[in-house]
Formats: sequence, C-alpha cells, structure tokens
Amino acid sequence: MTRIAIVIGSTRPGRRSVSIARWVEKAAGQRGDADYELVDLADHDLPHLDEPIPAALGQDYVEPHTRRWAEVIEGFDGYVFVTPEYNHSTTGVLKNAIDYLYAEWANKSAGFVGYGTHGGLRAVEHLRLIMAELQVADVKTQVALSIFTDFEETEVVASPRHERELDLMLGQVVAWAQALATLRAA
Repeated sequence: MTRIAIVIGSTRPGRRSVSIARWVEKAAGQRGDADYELVDLADHDLPHLDEPIPAALGQDYVEPHTRRWAEVIEGFDGYVFVTPEYNHSTTGVLKNAIDYLYAEWANKSAGFVGYGTHGGLRAVEHLRLIMAELQVADVKTQVALSIFTDFEETEVVASPRHERELDLMLGQVVAWAQALATLRAA
C-alpha cells in the first residue's frame, strides 16, 4: 500500500503543528487509500547540516543520524508537510531536515498544510521551490490555516472548507505517489 508521511515541520515549544498533523492524520485515516504516518522532526536528532558532501552528489552518508533519517524518508511514497510561516518562509528545522537528503525525496509527491497569520502561504511557496529541485511532484491544492480564525488555543478548529481542501489534497498526493511508483522502481 502507498505510504504517506505527515511531516511535523516545527520543533518550537508550544507549536501548533502537532495538533494540525493529528487533524490531518485523523482525516487521512478515514480515507483508506494509503497508510499515513506522523514523522515529527523533534524525534530526529539532526544538527545543522553536517554532512561533508552534498547529498545531490549521490555518495554515501557519513553521519549516523543522516543514515537513520534517510532510512525514514526513503520508506515513504509521498509527504504532507505541516509548516508554520516564520519570517515569510518555512522553519529552519524543516529546511535543514530536507537538505540532508536528495535521492530519498525524488520521484515522490508532496502536499502542504501551512499555518500562520496569512495561512502559511509564503512558507508553502518556498517549499514548492525546494520540492521542484528535489524532483518531488507537489500538488496544487493546499490547506492554509489562520492562527486568528482556525484555532482554539493550539487545537485546530477546521471549517468545512478546510476539511474539503484537506481531502482533495490528500487524494492528489496519493494519486501522484502512485503514478510516480514506476519512476521510483526504475
């Protein structure tokens, strides 16, 4: 079965990304079209990028934490990135985690759930550029949650519109992940 990671892209204390990721996971679990799993960056000890050779060169990783991270990411067919917007971009910890690897991301699909004062739109736009460089097919539909209207404390209070967007985005991520399976097998 197709495997999709729901990547929690913040490690900040008091982060909303955990409740958002659980909301995504709950909705995804009702679909039955893929296996969905939370991947929390707080659970992975990734210091600021410390591999001596860029991942795009295709050489073996040196650091044990990089090898462990590669094993996690390699096992998925697609990703849903949950990201806040910090200073018009995604989080440093998410960018760092992405930059550790190259081939493990390629020929997979990605969707996005952004949040912030403007729904995390600029963070998602930056992630789309990064995904293109990594040969990841990002889907059109995204979910943009406002910290002013879509939360009670740190818990998501999703509108029916957001629930429809999430369902549509998940369907697109799964469809693209399945379509790209032949490229991953080659």
